[in-house]
Amino acid sequence: MAKAARRSFSEGGLSMARPGMGAHVVRYVYLLQSIRNPDQRYVGITAHLKKRFQEHNAGKSPHTSRHRPWELVAAVRFENDARAAAFEEYLKSGSGRAFARRHFW
Repeated sequence: MAKAARRSFSEGGLSMARPGMGAHVVRYVYLLQSIRNPDQRYVGITAHLKKRFQEHNAGKSPHTSRHRPWELVAAVRFENDARAAAFEEYLKSGSGRAFARRHFW
């Protein structure tokens, strides 16, 4: 599971400069739900939320292509890569799935 999180975490970066700081990467942890089959759900991480969502609905992700179209249920923005990766990993754990069922689905 952590290996998959690292793989999806390695997607491209979004550089944003803030006054007085160097460039940093913003990450989004996002939750998708299949419109055709609402029992199918997906949690991912990306720096390019809109582009990644379009890729899921275009069938470019082998993990989600069978259950498209998808709707974006929630997206949480992080400015700290480690926290974003930890939250994604948590949502993919047993207690994280229970949390997501209570609060998002």
